[in-house]
Amino acid sequence: MKCRKDKKMKRLFSSRDLRNLIIPLIIEQFLLIFVGLADSVMVSTVGEEAVSAVSLIDSVMILLINAFTALATGGAIVAGQAIGRGKPQEGCQVVDQLVLFISGLSVLIMALLYLGKPFVLHVVFGNIDPLVMKNCNTYLLIAAASIPFMALYNAGAAIYRAMGDSRTPMIMSLLMNGMNLMGNALLIYGFGLGIEGAAIPTLVSRIFAGITMIFLLLNQKKTLHLTKLLGIRFHRGILKKILSIGIPYGLENSMFQLGKIIVLSLVSTFGTVAIAANAVSNSVCMFAVLTGMACGYALSSVTAQCVGAGDYEQVRYYTKKIMAVSYISLFIMNILIVLLLPVIMKVYNLSPETGTLASRIILFHSVCAVTIWPASFTLSNTLRASNDARYCMLVSIFSMWIFRIGFSYLLAGHLRLGVFGVWAAMIVDWLVRAIFFVIRYWRGKWQSIRI
Repeated sequence: MKCRKDKKMKRLFSSRDLRNLIIPLIIEQFLLIFVGLADSVMVSTVGEEAVSAVSLIDSVMILLINAFTALATGGAIVAGQAIGRGKPQEGCQVVDQLVLFISGLSVLIMALLYLGKPFVLHVVFGNIDPLVMKNCNTYLLIAAASIPFMALYNAGAAIYRAMGDSRTPMIMSLLMNGMNLMGNALLIYGFGLGIEGAAIPTLVSRIFAGITMIFLLLNQKKTLHLTKLLGIRFHRGILKKILSIGIPYGLENSMFQLGKIIVLSLVSTFGTVAIAANAVSNSVCMFAVLTGMACGYALSSVTAQCVGAGDYEQVRYYTKKIMAVSYISLFIMNILIVLLLPVIMKVYNLSPETGTLASRIILFHSVCAVTIWPASFTLSNTLRASNDARYCMLVSIFSMWIFRIGFSYLLAGHLRLGVFGVWAAMIVDWLVRAIFFVIRYWRGKWQSIRI
């Protein structure tokens, strides 16, 4: 979808354009969460040691995925701004630099992960069961090879969204995750493989997705594309623009993931009921905010083009419009979750005590997701697309350490609210972010930031 004006509304994107952008994003987010749950169910048949190993290694992989996603977002925003300025050739140079940089970085990280494997397994993971350690070693050896391809897929997906095409990444996500699921079923159930049956399909599906995405980016008919595959040289000025958004966003995502791990260690001290209730609540609540996440990606793509065009009136127009969609879609999604809550609890087959605690957490989360979440997470995408990523990073890191982590220990530990106190602290974090982001947006300083 090129940057074009609707003659009647004199807008860069029509309502149809927005629907075509947001709906595939929602489907893609749903697929990612659903397939992740299905994948964990299949791995569980191998044994608890395999589940533990996949969980531990995936905690490292999620950190890397967040970093690559942030860099890809930085490149997509800069490329989208070039489209808005009516200079798509500059956007193509951004694509070249993004793919070149993220390729080199991902290969370097993969090499460091292989070299530092003993440190990760024995120092980071600590004293774990020998069989879990063996499974971790096997899974890491295979899954780490997928890092460069995972990075290329994220870069390509972000560039396509910058063009307003979220359908292509959705189809690629469907194919990649479908391959992973079918591979797991074949190798685990069909051939009776253990942890290798979970790792090999992950590697193969990511290789397929990464290579296919590069070939798609070579399509010269697309507004944004790779100008060539070989012979690209680093361009310091363009890289600086990409990293000025990508690095703050990457630090923000990494700190957020670190905060979750720290809080999880606190939850583990509250006993089996709290751990189980927290795990079930996390699984359900991922679905509760998936439409808001999709709207955030859409808002970033749309406002980047408007910022590039220098039309901040349209930035505000689309921010209000997509924020409204975010609130409405979250309301619908969370109403469905609340209505289905008795069925969800039966599916998980929880004890009465655990089910009551999980239901209480999910209801609390749903109310707050509908009222606070969009201002905390969707709105910040307008600020990042307007080159205000550093402010978002500072607010997010400050709020996470002081309120999400600090208040978790205060409410859950000192005031003895248990795991519910951890979730209450998370909502306080949301509220603080929302206040800072709304004030920043309302004052409009982000309109004067240039890179």
